[in-house]
Amino acid sequence: MIQNAETKETIVNEEAAVKEEAGVESMDDLKTELEESYKQLDNDYIEQSESEGDDTWITLKEQMKNKEVLSVKIKEAVKGGVIAYIDEQRAFIPASQVSDTYIEKLEDWVGKHIDVLVTEVDKEKNRIILSGKEVIKNIKKLKKEEAFSKVNVGDIFEGEVESLQNYGAFVNIDGGLSGLVHISQISEQRIKSPRDVLKEGQKVKVKVIKKEDGKISFTMRGLEKKSEEEVTTIDDEPVVHIEAEEVTTSLGSLLKGFKID
Repeated sequence: MIQNAETKETIVNEEAAVKEEAGVESMDDLKTELEESYKQLDNDYIEQSESEGDDTWITLKEQMKNKEVLSVKIKEAVKGGVIAYIDEQRAFIPASQVSDTYIEKLEDWVGKHIDVLVTEVDKEKNRIILSGKEVIKNIKKLKKEEAFSKVNVGDIFEGEVESLQNYGAFVNIDGGLSGLVHISQISEQRIKSPRDVLKEGQKVKVKVIKKEDGKISFTMRGLEKKSEEEVTTIDDEPVVHIEAEEVTTSLGSLLKGFKID
């Protein structure tokens, strides 16, 4: 048992060393950093003039309640986020809320206009928090719902394999929609794993077989284009398999006019 405890401690220490070397922060570190950003902002707010009346704060609370989209211009980058102004009131946008994708350099966003939602209003602390990420998420959600409404069972799409699971493949089609091709619907032949015939990023044709509760189910079976003539090779020479009807017609033509005594 002592050996197991020592082994466990060694593993934990090694993991910690790897994280430290990679510069990975824990959730506590991120929370502390964000709180430090808020603290700095609070100090800046206190230094501001508080001559503004209650009307601005009332309006902000109404905008937050109604989820009103506002357009703001980013004025500066600070630790943990960026600063914008609403009616001359300073507002903070956390780095994780500026966009729905990771931002490496916040300074690159200074001077840009973005659409935001008010997510927090605290007059006592002179604190206004905004989010651009929420606006982007809502827009994508609406577009996805609109695209979903236009999809019908039987529709055929060309999509891209998004991810592979043991039970099937997720395929992304136009409109940002994704659907599942169950392993039983991937091939006419039985396969052990989707990875036997598919890979991520591959272009495939899919047909909608079910649409329910915001989810789409696809099939790939029967969608492979078959050539009109099946061609094989014998000694590097192509041999065309001719339909029986064509053989009968050809023989009839050859025997036409031939007399048997």
